[in-house]
This record gives sequence, C-alpha cells and structure tokens, in this order.
Amino acid sequence: MHRTSTSSLAKLSPSFFCLAFVPKSAFSSASSSTFLQPIPESQAQLIVNPLFHFLPQNQNPFNIVEIVCSHLKTGNPELARLQSEIKELLPHLGHREVSKVLLRCQSNFGSALAFFNWVKYDLNLRPNSKNYCLIIHILAWSRQLPLAMKFLSELIELSEEDVFQNLVLCTEHCNWNPVIFEMLIKAYMKVGMIQESYWSFKKMVRLGFVPSVIACNCILNGLAKMKCDGHCWELYEEMGRIGVHSNAYTFNILTYVLCRDGDVNKVNEFLEKMEEEGFDPDIVTYNTLIGSYCRRGRLEDAFHLYRIMYRRGVMPDLVSYTSLMNGLCQIGRVREAHQIFHRMIDRGLDPDVVSYNMLISAYCKVGRLPEARLLLHDMIRIGLYPDSFTCRIMVEGYGREGRLISALNLVVELQKLGVAVTCDIYKYLIISLCQEDRPFAAKSLLERIINDGFEPDAGIYGKLIESFCRGNHASEALLMKSEMENRNFEPGVDIYKSLICCLCEINRSGDGEGLMVEMVESGLPPDHIICRALINGHCKEGNADKAESLLASFAKEFQFFDTESFNALIKFYHDVGNETKLMELQDRMLKAGFVPNSLTCRYVIHGLWKSARFGKHRLQAV
Repeated sequence: MHRTSTSSLAKLSPSFFCLAFVPKSAFSSASSSTFLQPIPESQAQLIVNPLFHFLPQNQNPFNIVEIVCSHLKTGNPELARLQSEIKELLPHLGHREVSKVLLRCQSNFGSALAFFNWVKYDLNLRPNSKNYCLIIHILAWSRQLPLAMKFLSELIELSEEDVFQNLVLCTEHCNWNPVIFEMLIKAYMKVGMIQESYWSFKKMVRLGFVPSVIACNCILNGLAKMKCDGHCWELYEEMGRIGVHSNAYTFNILTYVLCRDGDVNKVNEFLEKMEEEGFDPDIVTYNTLIGSYCRRGRLEDAFHLYRIMYRRGVMPDLVSYTSLMNGLCQIGRVREAHQIFHRMIDRGLDPDVVSYNMLISAYCKVGRLPEARLLLHDMIRIGLYPDSFTCRIMVEGYGREGRLISALNLVVELQKLGVAVTCDIYKYLIISLCQEDRPFAAKSLLERIINDGFEPDAGIYGKLIESFCRGNHASEALLMKSEMENRNFEPGVDIYKSLICCLCEINRSGDGEGLMVEMVESGLPPDHIICRALINGHCKEGNADKAESLLASFAKEFQFFDTESFNALIKFYHDVGNETKLMELQDRMLKAGFVPNSLTCRYVIHGLWKSARFGKHRLQAV
C-alpha cells in the first residue's frame, strides 16, 4: 500500500496550502519536542495465550484484524453477518485493532467509513481520538470533505485532547491531505471555539503550514466579533510574515476593528495602506465607516464619505442609507432622515422593515404619532408586515402621550390585518391601564386575550389587584385574587397589603384582619403598614377594644411595636373624650413594651387638660 511520508508533503499539498520542510523527527520522536506527544491508546484486551495459534482461523483472536479486513474487501460487506460469525472474537476488538483495520482499508474510504460506523453504532465501542483522526484523514485524502468535516466537528465536541496535535501524529501512518488543518480551523469556528481556532493557526505556522487567506479571514472575523482586537492585529502581522496575501475582506474586518476603537487617525492610515496595496474600498468598507461615524455623531464625516462613494463609482446600498438615517434620528433630525428615506426610494432601493422601524421609532419619540402611523400604513400597503418591534414602539408611543385607547384600537387594527401582536405588548397595555387607574379596562382586555391563548403571569394579577384597591373596588380585587390562586399563583406581601388597606378604608376591617391571618398562615409576616391600616380601620369603625387587642397581638407574636398605631388608638380615646380609658390604655401599652413619643404626650396632656377644664366648669355651674 502506498503511504505518503512526511518528507513528501509538499508534493501533495493543494493549491491553497504551502508547506515548508519539516524534519521527520518532529512527527516521530516525542522526546525531541515538547509540542508533540503520542496519542494515548485505550487499554485493549491483550492477547498473550500462545495456544490461540492452535485454534481455527476464525476463532483465533490474533486474526481479528485480518478477518475483518478480508470481509471488508468483499465489495459489499454485510457487517451484521460478520458480527454474528465472529461474536466470540468481538471482545478482542479494541481501539488498537480499530486503528489497524482503518489503516489497511484507507485506499477504500467506503469500507473504512462502513467499518467505523459499525464499530461506533452497532458494537457501541466509542472510538478514541486516534480512531477519529484516522477516519478523518482517510476521508479528506479521498476528497470526501463534508464527511471529514462532520467527524472533525464531532471529535472537537467529544475530545478534551489537542485535536491538532493528534491529527499531526496520525500523518505518520496514513495518507493525508493538508486541507484537513484548514478544515480544523473552520470546524472550531463552527462550534464557536474562536480562541482554539486562533491557536491552531499558530501551531500550523510553527510546523511550516501556510493557511489560505480564507481561513485567516475566518479567524479574523471571529476574533473581531469577540472584541479580541490585539489578536486580530497579531494575526494580520503573521499573515504578512508567512506570505498570506490579504484581500478586501481582510481589510474590511480590520477596518471594522479600527472603527470600533474610534481612533480616526488610525482608520485613515489603514485606508491609505489598503489603497497602497492595490485595494480600493468597497461598499462594505464604506458602510463600516459610515456606520461608525453615525454612531459617534460625526454626521459631517459620514455624509462626506457618502458623497465620495459616488465619485469612486461605489453605489450606496440599503445599509448605507439606513446608517445615515439612524445617525440623523439619534440627534432628533427626523425630518432630514425622512428625506434620506425618500432619496433611497427614488434611487431604486426598496426599504425594509428595519428602515421603516427606524423612522417610526424616531417619530414616536418626538411625539409625532400621525407621521408614524402614516409610515405604518405605508409599509403595510407595499407588502411589508410590521414586526413585534414596530407594534411595540407604536403602542408605547401612544402610551407616553396618555392615549392608551388609541393604542388599543391600533392593536385591534393590526390584528385584523393579520399582524401578530406579542404577549409583551399586551402586558405593557394592561400594566399601563392599571397605572392610569383604569382597572376595569385592563380586566376587560385581559379576559379577551386569555380567550386568544394569552397566559397572564403573577405580575399582571398583582398590578390589577393594586389598581382595583386604589379605587376602593375591594370586591373586584378579591375576585382577581381568587382567579390568581386558581392559576396556582401565590399572592405576595404587596397584594395582601393592598387588599387589607383597601378593606380597612371601606370599613371592612374584620375582613382585612381575616386576610392578615391567611397571610401569616402562608408564611408571610405583616409589616407596619398593615398594622397601621388595621388599627386605624378598627378605630374608624369605633371598635377600640378590637384595635387594642390586635395591637397587643402584634407586639406579642411579632415583636412589632409601632408607635404610630399606638398613637392612633390614643387619639381615638382623646377624640371621644374618654380620658380615663386613655390613661388606662397608656399604662397597659407601656407594660406591653410600647414607647410613647411627643405626639403621644400631646394627646395625653391635651386630654387631661380638657378633663380638668370640663370639671372646673361643672363646679362653677354648681
């Protein structure tokens, strides 16, 4: 069988790879290099019994590789039949034997692939790194690149070893194609392992490989997206050193990196260098620069480049115009952005949803809703359906203007046109109606969209209950609480607080106290707001004994001593002129641990003064 040695790599390299001379020892000797280490073999079952030689050939474990290879050479091997015939020998088929079979079948990738899949899926023997590397090399040598890429991606995800190193070591034993190392870079990029792709590039260069500009651009693009600007420039310098000629795509990626950095002088210097090397800026270059200038508010520079594009024969595209419109909208020059929009249409470019959304959003932000609505109708007229962003910015625009009914009408109109209205828009409308204290309208909307499949969350119920409570609509609020519980949502402290305060406000303090008991039983402790609401509620209803009992209960059970609640009870006795009970209450509360403040003393002193004055007048009358 013909096998390519390492010294003949240059003869077999494809056009997109160049290879410098690499000493054979770099691949074969583990001791001569710390970079390459041998691939660890799994522990296959060792065969040491010499009596195996006396067995028939198809029962001798020494012959398992020969038996499998002979079966694979039959042209259309039935591996299921082979599996049945050598059932007793299969325990002796380990990773070492798998590698031997693959090497002997490497001239026929079909047989090698069938065997690999049989081992992997039918025998449930997980191939090791060497097995994977061999099948990958065999497929790449046979120009079965999609299959090689599939197994390469699989190996990257399954193995924690150095894939590049293992691939290099396997080149000593089988035919191989240098393209596999470029594929490794792309495979790493495919699974999002950008840094691993970059380090594979550096290892390739160290061993003398020169990857194509396409592979280098692939890594550059990934590093740029990860904002690894330093690595981008290191890679670019390395490309020049090893003779990889940059192309327009390379320069566009680096232009993007420079624009993100914001150093205009560096950008200009780089563009000059680009032109010196024979590359004229293309539409991507101009769009990158215009977008960068617009994001930084440098509209004069952006429009200067826009005019230069025409002079150099580069026609602006949808991205160019959208960037200019965005720059104008950011500083509130919506009318000029709209003019750019019309200029774009006049020059034969069809606007997309993004360009419409940009203008609609800008008009909504400055409160010019009629213009925004006209644009909405215009995009529907030409066959562009609004997306969720369009709907939301329009609805929020009406919301900022306090025109929620108009927003609701717009939603109904869009639904009739077949535009999908997302759940977050409905949630925004319900919450906005609640904030405007229009809970009945919010409830009506909720009931309608629940029938359409909308699933409300606990937050929506909480806002509805709070809104009903602010309007003292306690019955409706309690109904919403029951509906919330039916959907397996547990009311929180804020909901209980709103309900208790509302009930106390409408002279239903007893019901409020019942809710507090329910709240405590569910593991939620009351706070000072609930305490004050209940004490004030009972006092307002003339039930001072109940208020005092509750206040003492708060102190005993929750170690909660609220002076304001205490003062509310003192004030009640002060207002009804019962100074005796006022003094008795003060004594009891002091013993319970309540501390009077200046307002408490004022009520007590004023009560005593009133009592003394009334007694003096009565004596004078006698």
